This record gives sequence, structure tokens and C-alpha cells, in this order.
Amino acid sequence: MNEITPDIQIEGRSVVFIQGALTSTGGLTAATLQFRLPLTFGGYKKLWNKEVSFFLSEHDSVPLFRGYIKRVKENLNDIDVYAQDVLGYMVKGGNPEKAKVALTHQNNVDGLTVGNAIRKVIAMAKLDTKINTDYIGDTTPVISSSRPPLRGTMGTLDIIKQLVARAVDDSGALPRANIARVIDDGSQSLLVIEVESDVDDGEVKYVFTEYDNILNLKVINRKVPTVVIVNGKGGVKGTFSHDSAIEAYDRNYLEATNKSLKSPAECQDFAQKIFRANLITQYEYGIDSLEGGRLSENDIIRIEADDPKFSGNYRVRGKKIAFSPGSVDIGLNINRKPPTLAEYIVQQDN
Repeated sequence: MNEITPDIQIEGRSVVFIQGALTSTGGLTAATLQFRLPLTFGGYKKLWNKEVSFFLSEHDSVPLFRGYIKRVKENLNDIDVYAQDVLGYMVKGGNPEKAKVALTHQNNVDGLTVGNAIRKVIAMAKLDTKINTDYIGDTTPVISSSRPPLRGTMGTLDIIKQLVARAVDDSGALPRANIARVIDDGSQSLLVIEVESDVDDGEVKYVFTEYDNILNLKVINRKVPTVVIVNGKGGVKGTFSHDSAIEAYDRNYLEATNKSLKSPAECQDFAQKIFRANLITQYEYGIDSLEGGRLSENDIIRIEADDPKFSGNYRVRGKKIAFSPGSVDIGLNINRKPPTLAEYIVQQDN
């Protein structure tokens, strides 16, 4: 493992910083980088919208974060800087207003696969200079973006979320959603589509043990959908609800589309699978460690503990790294199996 010597670069030049924090929650929400510069830093009033990158080590060639400065605040003795990655830029488009595109009967994404539709929407919004879509790939299975057709003036990120959520990989024992996420090739941000990782059979990227590299473990209770509605082909649909789960967790709704289903019975059976998959992932776990900072959303890790209920494979959901020039603290959000289909994603408003 490379030595951890955090490095922040603004427009490709390293800057002296006091402290900072990188927060990435996954699920197509913007990652944020907040850091503090000494008041002696020159030209800070011209930092707005400058590209900033964060490396866990000064020897790394690929940053953990690449984004754009959104706020700068001068304090008595220092300067606070707030940046968002390209997903944040896609929401605002570098402007005070939300980045949007108008989809009409003449100018739309009808007939395109999800991957090609997203590529076109990003180009329409003139964001293709900020995020590369050359390697975006496509959903599994490949589906059309035509049904239902998207119309009206919509936010670019809203369109991406809607399109990706339509595809479900039903080839395994439990259905798995497709996700889109941002990666970095060392020179630019890239948007890619992939199926949520199979925690049981996927490649383990890192191993944590309670005696070697786990400092703290906490449990997070997720909202479990207790009423699942599935839309099939030709307007058919099926609903699955669980009375005991509703009594225990309240009435929480989740709606999904699977065009391969042709009858209400098939839709109801699929809805039941979705319920069971989400019930398994009711709990997310958080671990604090000094290691694993280079792990990304959808990576698989293994935890080895004396208590068997905590041991096993987990999927990385997000992370937070607090750092200074001489120290790094890493927190990971993980769960045992990938959540199924569209989750309730809180859209950013900053």
C-alpha cells in the first residue's frame, strides 16, 4: 500500500492545506471535498469553478476526487473551500440554475439504449467537456429509453437516474439493479454503467479484521419498502405487500419497471423478490479504519470477526475521509447485499 500523504491540487498545482474532508455517499449523489487553506493563499477570490483534485497520496496517479470549487469563505485566520464532483456540476451546470434539457417530439432520446440516451442528454446539456461518456457502456439487460418516453424540460441528472433505474438484471437468484457512477482515469471524470456487485460471488477487494484494521463498527437502519409495485409489458402490473413488515416498518412504497414480465402474476412474483432482497439489506454497517481509502462504490470487501453475524462479504456504499497533512481517518458505509432497483435518493439542492 502506498504511503498516505494527502495532496490537493487546484488547476493541477499542489496547494498547502490545513485540513479537509472528502464525502461520497454513492447512489448518483455528488461527492464533496471541503478543505481549509491558510489565509496567506493568494488569489483565493478567483477560485470559483476552478478544477480541484484530491489524491490520497502524492505518489498516486489517479485522484480520489475531481471536481469544481463552488464556495469560498474567508475566516479570521484561514479560508474554507467547498467543491463538488462532476455530478454536482451536472446539477448546476456551472451556473446558479439547475442544468436542464428540453425533450420534445422532435428532439428526444426515443429509440436509443439507456447508455446512448445518457450520452446524448449530456451532450445536449453541453456537459460533455466536463464528463467523458466514451466508456459509459450500457445496462444489463440492454433496454430502450422509449417506454415511457421522456418529455418536457428535465434536469440532466434526473434523466440519468430515471433511465438507469429502468433496467434490472434478473439472471441470478435475486434481481440486481443497474447503477451509474463516476470513475477517474487520471486525467478526466468518466461516467460508467454497471450492474450492482454480487456480494456472494464477486471479487473481494479488501479484507478488514476487528483486531487489525477496524477501529469502530456501527449499524444504520434503512427504510425497507413494504409495498412493491412492478410494471410489466403492455400496461400489466402486480403488487406485493407484506402485512407483518408494514406493521413493523410502516407502509413504504417502491415502484419498478420490468418489461420482460407479461402477466400480473409474473409482476407480483418479481415484486416479492424485490421485497425479499431489500429486507436482507435492511441494515447497513459503517466501519472506521485507517485503511481502505481507495475503495469505491460497488467494491466488495470482507470482514472477519469473532461474531459470525458481522463476518462475511459486504458491498461498499460510500465513504468519508477526514485528513490533514499528517493524518487520515477513513469511514466506510457498507451492506451485505446490493439494494435492489431504484432507491429513495435525496436529490441535492446546493
